Amino acid sequence: MTDVSDYRGIFSLAGKKAIVTGGSRGIGKALAEGLAAHGADVAIVVQNTVERGEAVAAGIRAAGRDAMVIKANVASEADTIRVADEVAARCGRIDILINNAGIVLPAAAEDCSLDDWRWTMAVNLDGVFLMSRAVGRKMIAQKSGTIISVGSMSGRIVNWPFRHAAYNVSKAGVHMLTKCLATEWAEHNIRVNAIAPGYVLTELTEEVLRDHPDVVNNQWAKGAVQNRIGSVEELVGATVYLASDAASFTTGEVITIDGGLTLR
Repeated sequence: MTDVSDYRGIFSLAGKKAIVTGGSRGIGKALAEGLAAHGADVAIVVQNTVERGEAVAAGIRAAGRDAMVIKANVASEADTIRVADEVAARCGRIDILINNAGIVLPAAAEDCSLDDWRWTMAVNLDGVFLMSRAVGRKMIAQKSGTIISVGSMSGRIVNWPFRHAAYNVSKAGVHMLTKCLATEWAEHNIRVNAIAPGYVLTELTEEVLRDHPDVVNNQWAKGAVQNRIGSVEELVGATVYLASDAASFTTGEVITIDGGLTLR
């Protein structure tokens, strides 16, 4: 018989070793800090924003958890292998991978250059595959682990009025890759899931708010049944859930967190 006290700690990540790509700002920063708040040690992977990454890591260490910053390009096969090797060497294992790094290069389809299309796919989709493969090999060897990718509601709908087919397609690919890896790696006790955020306030959306306040206030916010855009902090709960033992029977899922925008 289950005792009430048995449910204590099911969201705990105490002692877990995590990697968060793009963890120096925005969604990645919130997820890195959220994992640390629940007990995980975190390796923050950045391509250019090393100083900002170090500031996040310093805050995590001040809160009592270990943190490190690794400069790497997730679209580089060699870099992703190096990241997995460095974290495994320092921590002894890798329990959690958060694939968050991503880019948006807005362009109408007829104006989108092949270079921009390919770079979007390289970072948003290839990067998720390469990081998952490099870390997945470590997880297969240790027979455990959980991978959580940051997809997007844009993988389900064509959000409007801005045009960015490349981004939408890359995120739809992330959703399907999540399901494929969940299926293939279940036999190794590895769970693979994703979150699909809607419009949340980040540096990018702040820029849009400054330049196109009507879009943010009248289309993005009012498009959601909650009549607002979200915050990065509102993505932490689902991520901690997916990373923890509370989600031990959850794999291959894409959890949409969009204030109900895709309901209508």
